[in-house]
Amino acid sequence: MSRPATRSKNKRHWPKDDVDFKSEILRRIHSTGQIAKDDIEQLYNTRKMICQGCRVNTRDNPNCFCGLIPPPNGSRKTGLWQKMSELVSSFGPDPSKDLRASDYCPAGLTNLGATCYANSILQFLYMNRAFQEGIFSIEADVLTQHLVLDQLARLFAQLHSSKMAFIDSAPFIKTLELDNGVQQDSHEFLTLLLSLLERCLSHSKVHKAKTIVQDLFRGSMSHVTRCSKCGQDSEASSNLEDFYELELNVKGFKSLDESLEDYFSAEALEGDNQYYCESCCMRVDATRCIKLRTLPPVLNFQLKRYVFLQKTTTKKKITSAFSFPQELDMGQRLAELSESQLIYDLSAVLVHKGTAVNSGHYVAHIKDERTGQWWEFDDEHVSNLGRHPFGEVSSNASSVPDKETAVRRSCTEAKNSASIENHVIAEELQSSNIDREVETYSSSDAYMLMYNLRHRNQGSNKYVLYSDEDRKTGDKIPLDDIISLPSHLSELIEELNASFLNACETYNFKKGRELSAITERREEVRFVLSEAPVLSLEEPFFWIATDWLRQWADSVTPPALDNSTIKCMHGKVPVSKVGSIKRLSPKAWTLLYSKYNGGPCLSNNDCCIDCLFDAASAAVSANSYRDTRALMKELAEAALAGKCQDGTLYYISKNWLQQWLRRKNSNYPCEADAGPTTPILCPHGQLLPERASGAKRVLIPESLWLFLYENANSVKPEDQLGCPTFHADTESCPQCCMELTEVACFEDTLRAAKLKQRQNHEKLALGKSFPLSSNCKYYLLPSTWLSKWRNYVNTSGKNISSSEEPEFLDGIIDSLICGKHSLLLERPLGLICKRGMIFQKVSSTDGLTIIPEDEWKVFCEEWHGNLEKGIVGEITFNVPMGNSFVESCQELPTMEDKMNDEVNKQLEARQPFIQTSPEICEHCVGERESCELMEKLNYHNEDICIFLVRGKEAPKSILESSRNNFELDRRTSKRSRKTPVGNSINLQVSGSTSIYQLKMMIWECFGVVKENQILHKGSRIIDAESATLADFNIFPGDILWVTDSEIHEYRDIADELSDQKIEVQQTEEGFRGTLLTTWSSSSFDRSLLFVGQFVHALSPSLSAEIGRNVLLLLLLL
Repeated sequence: MSRPATRSKNKRHWPKDDVDFKSEILRRIHSTGQIAKDDIEQLYNTRKMICQGCRVNTRDNPNCFCGLIPPPNGSRKTGLWQKMSELVSSFGPDPSKDLRASDYCPAGLTNLGATCYANSILQFLYMNRAFQEGIFSIEADVLTQHLVLDQLARLFAQLHSSKMAFIDSAPFIKTLELDNGVQQDSHEFLTLLLSLLERCLSHSKVHKAKTIVQDLFRGSMSHVTRCSKCGQDSEASSNLEDFYELELNVKGFKSLDESLEDYFSAEALEGDNQYYCESCCMRVDATRCIKLRTLPPVLNFQLKRYVFLQKTTTKKKITSAFSFPQELDMGQRLAELSESQLIYDLSAVLVHKGTAVNSGHYVAHIKDERTGQWWEFDDEHVSNLGRHPFGEVSSNASSVPDKETAVRRSCTEAKNSASIENHVIAEELQSSNIDREVETYSSSDAYMLMYNLRHRNQGSNKYVLYSDEDRKTGDKIPLDDIISLPSHLSELIEELNASFLNACETYNFKKGRELSAITERREEVRFVLSEAPVLSLEEPFFWIATDWLRQWADSVTPPALDNSTIKCMHGKVPVSKVGSIKRLSPKAWTLLYSKYNGGPCLSNNDCCIDCLFDAASAAVSANSYRDTRALMKELAEAALAGKCQDGTLYYISKNWLQQWLRRKNSNYPCEADAGPTTPILCPHGQLLPERASGAKRVLIPESLWLFLYENANSVKPEDQLGCPTFHADTESCPQCCMELTEVACFEDTLRAAKLKQRQNHEKLALGKSFPLSSNCKYYLLPSTWLSKWRNYVNTSGKNISSSEEPEFLDGIIDSLICGKHSLLLERPLGLICKRGMIFQKVSSTDGLTIIPEDEWKVFCEEWHGNLEKGIVGEITFNVPMGNSFVESCQELPTMEDKMNDEVNKQLEARQPFIQTSPEICEHCVGERESCELMEKLNYHNEDICIFLVRGKEAPKSILESSRNNFELDRRTSKRSRKTPVGNSINLQVSGSTSIYQLKMMIWECFGVVKENQILHKGSRIIDAESATLADFNIFPGDILWVTDSEIHEYRDIADELSDQKIEVQQTEEGFRGTLLTTWSSSSFDRSLLFVGQFVHALSPSLSAEIGRNVLLLLLLL
């Protein structure tokens, strides 16, 4: 079965046949002066079939309405026919998406940039029910006096009862004067925030609120120092010190138990660190340890994951796994046994994600005390984790999220008791713990751990914290477990919720209204377009502008109907607008006109007859012009071929005629037809000689000239000069001929002079170097002058007189002499030894170039130089040489083949140089070179190339490229540009970039740790990390090469630097300048007490003197 022919179904119809047919109709109208109805239908394309399948809207078919709207299942990027999802997004954010899922689901906090550390701590404090109650019990007048408490209470109230899924923390953060864009340490934030709240809450008269911080988070300890000789404790050992968290080491430990053992372990005071015992009256060995005296209901552990690296003066994060239990028995850790059980349940885990110290992200995993469910607080996002802090644990290890794992261990430990009652409690505890498993969790990112003290008797303690064990045993939550808001906060939340719900309703109403309007508009467009086609030629119809119809069909809110763009000066529809109009049925027109007004109304009787006659006349003229131009084109081609020699001939520009032939055929003359003789018109108004630039001309016949002449005058009738006429016998302008002859003579003279100079200085003109001898007298000229002279004498052809002439030698030589010391201001270029001969380095921009004495004399004659004022140069050596070697050097230029290896080595070892007369002014030249060097080294954001060499030695090409000294405006050789891309990289650096920073860049690019990098420039090793690139004279474009010693093991670059790549480390500001660092009397007294106790524990005899000095230091801070 043959395949259906559908390839050309939608192929656009080429309108050439229609154009020819319409041209014939217009010619007939022009000749007869009559217009038939059939002619109007043909010219306005009303007979064309109604289109129903083309991909785009056909311009020349007024019955085509395709492409105005997309297919039934299609859409567009903009306008009425966008996807509904895109239209909804244009209405703005939907506040309903921010609705809290349920009253039991906690709310999140917005991240203002880098405030995740504060959000995690605030969520931890809020989820502590006792702390929440304390904040809600603060009096209204106290809140008014302390803005921090007021904003915190408002924040907690919104977290408690707001309808929003996340709360804006900006008011509270702004009150604390925190920088939103700077990441801070969450532990430091918690410590400072509790200190600030403790001071503000001291003004409250409600006991629950006044001491909430101390009652929940404060414990006590003592530093016990015991003499190993007499066994007595120091007097300071009985002093109690408050603590709000315990800071535990992570490095070297795998679990919380190991870190606690290390924290409470005894430290030996021996040797130089002996303790002075007042009982023994001498310095003796002793032990010092920390003893817990009391424990708070909420026990916080700070895991010290950040360690300081002295070598790099930076911090590093320890990412080793650390395990901690679900429940923690702290009874054994107390100095004195407690009568009550001290079982703590894990209530929160603060996680720091990331390997860098000064960046990363803080996330809080917190347990709801009411339901026992764990929640992950990741700023605005709050996720339910089930009954485990890191998600539900299963036998499949892959189900555990991230790097946290959970394991189970049996808990069979029992507490010892000194009393019968304690013993009974211990036995009951032991019997209940046998064969019971305690979950233990492991995390590589856990940064803070919070444990809540477990209480089984609600009436026994003011703060009742319910654990998972309570719920497993069937204990019921009291009905008053839900905390109620005070009236002043309840009213605030009701207003906020009402405003938020009103915004949701307003948005939903607006959304429904807009979507309904869009649906109605789409139905309207489809209906009108379905009624638009005119089914027969006899039916009346109306014209409408295609542009307005397209805009109406694609706009949500279309403009008023506008047909003014298709109306002619006679108020009707001209035939020239056929491609911009459509035919509408009376029904479709009535629907549009009645709704959108506008106009004007143009019916099928409004075809403009006047414009039609004008179009017929123009069509006839266009046909005549095209036919005539086709004939003239043949004559022009013959004229260019030199075949027109008969009859009257005229000159026109040859280039103009060639361009005229290349242009496409047109119906009328255009601006390009003007000025056929302008290029051959001289400034004196006569014929320009043909040897002048751009004055090539050609002879054309009279008929072609008249055609071009008429067209040129019709295009620019206002031109005063018009189109000058030049007959074949017209003579060229004599004045221009004389000027061209003088120029030609001058150029011939100049050409001969340059040729003579090239012959006199053959090698210098070609830029070739020549061997030098130590017994010859030479002269020195600036390299820049020689380069300019070489460019001048080598310029020939049409540009022979355009090259710039070099200055006279007298002025050049005078500019090289120092006016203060009468010495030379430039250095000659260096010398090199090749194959036993001495050559001078080549440069076109720097230094002085050496020339032979005879060529200097010729230069003086040619460029007005003074023989006596020349700068003399002689070849000398650093080390005196024997006569035999001097003689061999004198014969160097003629003994290239006989020079043996021994003489070659001797010559290279003695490093020849140029001795000048006058001598070089070292003072002025050195000062200038120092300034130039400093300017060159003061670069910013320029590229240098680093080449990684796999092996001990670099290729010769790399060594040569890397060894090259910096030269102004130097270019990279082609060989260096062919360096394999895989082993090299361009780094953007500055002159102030340190070697340490450069090595860190190389580490990041090639993965070679900085300790293993051996960096070279040429054969020199660059190893001082504190030095800068300017110190080693490393310039933009230099090539350095590096090898890998492979001595040190590979490690992650994040261990060396934070997310900032190579920036110079700045001093950490912390919370300096914020409200948290405002010094309070309570924190000051607490710090003095701690310092005094610590000093007294070191040595009671020195405590007074040291205490005074420390007090003075604190006052200064």
